[in-house]
Amino acid sequence: MTPIAPDAPGDQIPEDEILESLMAEAGFTGTVADFRALLMGIEAAPADRDQDAWLDLVAPGADPALAERLRQVRAGLGRARRPVVPREDRLPLLRAELDRRGLDGFVIPRADEHQGEYVSASAERLAWLTGFTGSAGVAIVLRDRAAIFVDGRYTLQVRDQVDGNVFEFKHLVEDPHAEWAAANLPKAGRLGFDPRLHTAPWAERTARILQAAGAELVPQQDNPVDLIWRDRPAEPIAPVRPHDVSYAGKPAAEKREEIAAALAGKGVDAAVLTAPESVAWLLNIRGGDVPRTPLPLSYAVIDREGQVELFIDARKFVPGLNVHLGNGVTVRPPSALGAALDSFGAAGRTVMVDPGTAGVWILDRLSAAGATVRRDGDPCALPRARKNPVELEGARNAHLRDAVAVARFLHWLSREAPGGSVDEIGAAERLLAFRAEGALFRDLSFDTISGAGPNGAVVHYRVTPETNRRLEPGSLYLIDSGAQYLDGTTDITRTVAVGAPTEEMRDRFTLVLKGHIALATMRFPKGTTGSQLDVIARQFLWHHGVDYDHGTGHGIGSYLSVHEGPARIAKMPNPVALEPGMILSNEPGYYKTGAYGIRIENLIVVRDAAPIPGAEREMLEFETLTLAPIDRALIRKELLSPSELAWLDAYHARVRELVGPLLPAAEERAWLEAATAPL
Repeated sequence: MTPIAPDAPGDQIPEDEILESLMAEAGFTGTVADFRALLMGIEAAPADRDQDAWLDLVAPGADPALAERLRQVRAGLGRARRPVVPREDRLPLLRAELDRRGLDGFVIPRADEHQGEYVSASAERLAWLTGFTGSAGVAIVLRDRAAIFVDGRYTLQVRDQVDGNVFEFKHLVEDPHAEWAAANLPKAGRLGFDPRLHTAPWAERTARILQAAGAELVPQQDNPVDLIWRDRPAEPIAPVRPHDVSYAGKPAAEKREEIAAALAGKGVDAAVLTAPESVAWLLNIRGGDVPRTPLPLSYAVIDREGQVELFIDARKFVPGLNVHLGNGVTVRPPSALGAALDSFGAAGRTVMVDPGTAGVWILDRLSAAGATVRRDGDPCALPRARKNPVELEGARNAHLRDAVAVARFLHWLSREAPGGSVDEIGAAERLLAFRAEGALFRDLSFDTISGAGPNGAVVHYRVTPETNRRLEPGSLYLIDSGAQYLDGTTDITRTVAVGAPTEEMRDRFTLVLKGHIALATMRFPKGTTGSQLDVIARQFLWHHGVDYDHGTGHGIGSYLSVHEGPARIAKMPNPVALEPGMILSNEPGYYKTGAYGIRIENLIVVRDAAPIPGAEREMLEFETLTLAPIDRALIRKELLSPSELAWLDAYHARVRELVGPLLPAAEERAWLEAATAPL
């Protein structure tokens, strides 16, 4: 066989003869087109920490020579040039396609079929059309004008990335896109949308607004953007593996029984699961189809007997996964979901669907087929949020290993930053390197927010080579980061003074710290929601006429999403009560635009409070999981009460006791002793 040269020209595609030879060696059954499609899907998936993990999908147990040839062929496919539509041609091509369909406009959200926070490269339609790469936004393209809508996090980024001569810039909240479309569509105008990418509440509200203006919302069977996106990446194919019960804490069969019993109790026949994190949790599997979250993109239907139909591309299965899934799980391709929904209608079944996470097409198809649709929350969401004892112990262990990496990083930063040689990118890379040395590390849990000086005031800042700043003396540095470990997910923010901070910085930092401590030490009766606790963390800032514009806390998954519902701690009303086992963040902050940002974030877990003499109600409290020093140079001791000082000293003593012995270098241990010394 002729090998593929590592430096093969970028416009060459591996020839069929080469692929056929490799197929024979690998024992692959199928056509050359099948083999090429598999490799293209693998190439489209996010990079795995184990760079050869994908080989399990092509040639399990391949010898080194075969593995190297497969790597070369995959690289050749990745380098192969495909026709690219110039950006300036994309909008005219889309308008021509809309005209062919008799549409006056089309909605392009930053979303995939699962409404996930992270999406695959093949779902980045908004970025491809407009150039905008933020995590939240929507564009509307009409015949004679177009607009892009983003929230306050991205008002600067969108202007840097998107051509203002082509797209109008609008605020997602202050200039709602449905109202803008209604005002700008012609009379009897037809606005198209992809029903896979929008939820029922969005579609119903938008349809009402358009109808009031004499216009119409029109679902499309396929997405017109996909037709003109000639070099669209393939759907990702990343390995799907069992998530061992030693980490999951409960066998999948037991979870299926519990969910089935809940469905029976609600009087429904089945539930459609559209959130991949619920599928992954229920079946104790993990994947890698999207960045930073170990999700296998998939759907599932579970019935009241505990039987599951899993709709997934089975090419992602590593050897032995079918055995792990067992007889209670039937595997079907994603394209078979529609027919399965039809069968529920034909049988007159009652089917539960979460309208907040399901594409509207699912509800519409069930209704059209004759099924009774029960709109209700994802039945896996609450059980997934209530971590079991094994998951909680894993979280504690993951946070301890993470604490070692963070302490080593903060020590390194204290030594290097004052000299002016550290920049935002270098700092983020250094922290990643420390984390990567830890056991069970798999990935970051989100892109690190590494903000120096005024960049720290941008709440969801993402450093780029163009925005990269050095950490300068007299400034604050904010780093918000986290990691995915097999036994837990972490998320921590620390604000560090580079050199001597100003008194204003110390004052604001201490107010944030007081709010953080108040929430960490709060006791509250069972049935309390996070919305009821949010003010606890803001009270000291409010007394001084300042606030922060993000939530105080979000849920955290167990080797799943770093942002997990349904519980949260935020101003926005949320009916979900906090329950033992839920892990949330505690992250009040303060941001002075153009100057600096402050945030102190630990993860906390809800637990039963110790008995209180004379108490009339069952009470809950928080256990703090995160273990890392809080910068003493930024604290105004005189602003802390005796109880707040006691909490801080006890917290630092715990950090010193647990983390110190695990640090490899004597100078790191000495630094931690000083950084956690009692105030």
